[in-house]
Amino acid sequence: MVQVRMIGGVYPFVALGLLLGCTEVNVAPGSEGSQSSELSPNPSYEWSEEEIREAISTARAGRSLQPSRWPDGGKVAVSFSFDVDNETIPLRNGSLSIGALSQGEYGARVALGRVLDVLEEDDIPASFFIPSVSMMLNPSMVDAIQSYGIHEFAIHGWIHETNTQLSEEVERRLVVQAIEYMEKMTGSRPVGYRAPSWNFSQNTLKIIQDLGFLYDSSLMADDRPYELLTEGEPSGLVELPVEWILDDAPLLNPRGNSYSSPRELLQVYKDEFDVAYEEGTMFLLTMHPHVIGHRSRILILKELIEHIKQKDENVWFATHQEIAEYVIQMSEEGELR
Repeated sequence: MVQVRMIGGVYPFVALGLLLGCTEVNVAPGSEGSQSSELSPNPSYEWSEEEIREAISTARAGRSLQPSRWPDGGKVAVSFSFDVDNETIPLRNGSLSIGALSQGEYGARVALGRVLDVLEEDDIPASFFIPSVSMMLNPSMVDAIQSYGIHEFAIHGWIHETNTQLSEEVERRLVVQAIEYMEKMTGSRPVGYRAPSWNFSQNTLKIIQDLGFLYDSSLMADDRPYELLTEGEPSGLVELPVEWILDDAPLLNPRGNSYSSPRELLQVYKDEFDVAYEEGTMFLLTMHPHVIGHRSRILILKELIEHIKQKDENVWFATHQEIAEYVIQMSEEGELR
């Protein structure tokens, strides 16, 4: 197990149940988590202050872990991450839609190579959060990513399962399966976790604590690295926050309600980076190869890197793991701001 240093119902589709090795998940009617209905039988507007505080205490932001400086004189930390979902999005719902599966297959067959080529041009490391079923169906991705020697593999569920609808037992089993499969495929145990769909159940934090993860990257309480609390106490995990603003999938879905053109989204990313640079904090971007890797969209990544490289000497490009390890080190040395 990785050592972490403390830093102060029923499924709607039978096919999914078979894939997960279970047929029942004990979902409370009308709730998203196996424990969310246990807090109080009363509607939330009738809760006492104590009940409200208890309800939100599962996972909260603690102190900022913003370091006083970044390595090598860098003014800002830039970290690119890729959620390599591929076919797991339709599969998690038990869907065998051939069209949707082929759209996911594009991520491994074409798009990942484009992404890796763009990163290689400037020797930029990235973190790849991969559902284990994605690796199972497309094992050549592992060699492709590893061949560069600078990228990180991290956990993104077993089959991109909706963890908020799982019992604690099933959720834990799937995270363990994902770790074991990734370790077998890559040769090393991952230290980073990103919840499928960026959401915790009432049990997720305890599960990833128990399994010895170094950091999580699923929550949204800050722009900077921060300490993740559970029940008001330090969990021992660094949180590297995400944001839907900084995710390509919602805004580049041509069938969605929030579609933006690639060039409009590029400007959002440039503006976000510019402010992060001014603040001296962190710019963390989430992308999906099957989304960003299309010909009309890879330009976002290319032109964003060109924009960032204009400040090259003051930028630290790093994996999520490298940032988490660095802020822990700076915390231990009392070098936070």
